[in-house]
Amino acid sequence: MLFLEYPKCSTCQKAKKWLTENGVEFEVRHIVEQNPSAEELKEWHHRSKLPLKRFFNTSGMKYKELNLKEKLPLMSEDEQYELLAGDGMLVKRPLLVGEDFVIPGFKEAAWKEALS
Repeated sequence: MLFLEYPKCSTCQKAKKWLTENGVEFEVRHIVEQNPSAEELKEWHHRSKLPLKRFFNTSGMKYKELNLKEKLPLMSEDEQYELLAGDGMLVKRPLLVGEDFVIPGFKEAAWKEALS
């Protein structure tokens, strides 16, 4: 299991604590220092079966600065993968990557279901 986090993020801290308390083994990866590549993001997006927009940190300052709410609908998926791969702060976090699932963000119920 791969856990991508931004260590200063309170939701990431909460999710990490939850994983530990539930005895889940995981590898930690700093989402800014080791930003996911466009290829990883593409694979994870397809595995998640979620809309690509769910992989964007829509509440982040960078997302708002770049006016992505208006620009994303005009971009191709490949352009969006490249954008995400270029800056870890644009990626929704935490990101939990398992063998048969990928979950952006922390919602305890979804994580519990995926891990059962």
